[in-house]
Amino acid sequence: MLRRALWEGLAAGTAGVLVMTAGEKIEQRLTGRPDSHVPARVLQRLTGMRERPGRQPVPVNWAMHFGQGMLLGVLRSVMAHAGLRGPWSSAKFAVVRLTNDQILENLTGVGAPPPTWPRAELAVDLLHKTVYAFATGVVADALAARSGPGPGQRHAMRRPGRHSGVGPPARGAAVVRG
Repeated sequence: MLRRALWEGLAAGTAGVLVMTAGEKIEQRLTGRPDSHVPARVLQRLTGMRERPGRQPVPVNWAMHFGQGMLLGVLRSVMAHAGLRGPWSSAKFAVVRLTNDQILENLTGVGAPPPTWPRAELAVDLLHKTVYAFATGVVADALAARSGPGPGQRHAMRRPGRHSGVGPPARGAAVVRG
């Protein structure tokens, strides 16, 4: 399952980052907002690369931008294979995506905590990362669904709805709906 989740996650993350990037480029044309060079600066600091003032090398920027999105897609794929699928799971994943950015940006000193950002900049970042999370989720869920319900979904099928005292099915047991 993990090997499959890895490759499917890379595909889902790639799809998500492509959709997010397309949305960012459309938004930038409409608003005039310039490209962010934060991804490149974070990668430079994480790897010890030489930093430059001003505009950063596009390949370094894209490497971090796409690499981060692709790798995080693996986590969303693992979620989907476990049975955490659908919009609620994508919303949870959006928080993970935002948290990952903030950890790396603040740890390296490249970024500042979001409460200190201008509100418009914060809203744009939240929008784009949410688009990424949901696009990644749609692909991860579709790919994971090919292998049937995940363990969490099989557990939920034992007795639909929220009930206390319903333990997990025995390992390898068939799910009986009733």
